[in-house]
Amino acid sequence: MQRRPRRNRKSQAIRNMVEETRLSVKDFIFPMFLIDGINQKIEVASMPGIYRYSLDLMLKEIEECVNLGIMAFDIFPAYPESKKDKYATESHNQETFYLKAIHKIKTIFPEVVVMTDVAMDPYSSDGHDGLVENGKILNDETLEILGKMSLAQAQAGADILGPSDMMDGRVGFIRDILDENGFTDVSIMSYTAKYASAFYGPFRDALDSAPKSGDKKTYQMDAANYYEALVEADLDTEEGADFLMVKPALAYLDVIRLLKDNSNLPIAAYNVSGEYAMIKASAEKGWLDGERAMLESLLSIKRAGANVILSYFAKEFALITKD
Repeated sequence: MQRRPRRNRKSQAIRNMVEETRLSVKDFIFPMFLIDGINQKIEVASMPGIYRYSLDLMLKEIEECVNLGIMAFDIFPAYPESKKDKYATESHNQETFYLKAIHKIKTIFPEVVVMTDVAMDPYSSDGHDGLVENGKILNDETLEILGKMSLAQAQAGADILGPSDMMDGRVGFIRDILDENGFTDVSIMSYTAKYASAFYGPFRDALDSAPKSGDKKTYQMDAANYYEALVEADLDTEEGADFLMVKPALAYLDVIRLLKDNSNLPIAAYNVSGEYAMIKASAEKGWLDGERAMLESLLSIKRAGANVILSYFAKEFALITKD
């Protein structure tokens, strides 16, 4: 035999030289859950190792992560039912703990990237990403609320806004509001191909944000659809998005590759709560080597074409790969 591919696999040193895909701590955004209060650290039952933090403890956690090389954080707020209403008004209340926390984080860690979530569900008494009227999610009326939310987050100091609502036209609407108010440097990482997925369950546990009725299938994408992601990507690009995101990641690696091959924008992928929980639960049962499964799954997301990976494994990855 003239060709023996195994020669390039015969030692770890040679395998390292020829590996085609390399993961770095620089690839990650670490999603974190914020709650009001002081000295609060509450584990998410369905996400072992992931906690809801009050700001004082979140600042300490961010410092640990920065020392490990993690420089980007996506902050999600968990609000009590008493703060929620039909119009998500708490989302743009200048005195709300979430906006104050964004400002504090950027004041103490000006070098980090703070990403925020733009959607109504954390603040909505209906638990939907849009305004609900007679069981229907209203698109254009929701944009007005998302615009107020986006402006408030930009004013608080957010570097990247993450519209996760999947309303039509929201990227352009938000971009116009940001630009009109002088926030031309604030980026938009659009949840471009966000699928109506079963893998979001633990996240909704963390935020207590599940819909009170119905589901999200009229605005999140159908899991059966592939090329529809290109329609969403083209619209988001035209409307001014700076990144395109696929969510979830592992069940949609083909969609990550599709967007990578058809866009010049950076592609992000969200390694979601259910994907994290599956590996953690299997590892706890002894059914999988948790560390190897984590590394393999993250590598597959990068190999599929993601430039940026949002993952609850970010800190764990940084710990096991640090020099």
